Amino acid sequence: MSDNQLLSLAINTVDDKRAEQIVALDMRGISPIADYVVVCHGNSEKQVQAIAFELKKVVQEKGIEIQRLEGYDQARWVLLDLGDVVVHVFHKEDRLYYNLEKLWGDAPTVEIEKVLG
Repeated sequence: MSDNQLLSLAINTVDDKRAEQIVALDMRGISPIADYVVVCHGNSEKQVQAIAFELKKVVQEKGIEIQRLEGYDQARWVLLDLGDVVVHVFHKEDRLYYNLEKLWGDAPTVEIEKVLG
C-alpha cells in the first residue's frame, strides 16, 4: 500500500468514527520519522478508544503492521504508528494542551476534503 493510500485509509477510518478536526501534515523533508502525521480528537475517553480501536482493526485487516500503539488504556492521547503514517488521537482537552499542529507549523497540510470519500 502506498503512503497516500495509507493516509487515505487512516483519514477515512477516523472520520467514519466521528473524529473531529482531522488535520494531516505532510512531513516529507521535515521529519525522518514519518511521511504524514494525522491529528484528530474525540470528546470523551470512550470515543478516543473507539477511534483508535477502529483504525487498528481496519489496518490490520488490510495486512498492515502497527509499529507502535501507545496510550490506549488512558485514552487521552493515543498514538498509532503505521510506518509512513503516524496517527495521534487526542481527547479534546489534551489536544488543545499539546497543540501538535503548532509544533509542526512549518509542515504543509493535506487537503482533507480531497482525501475523504
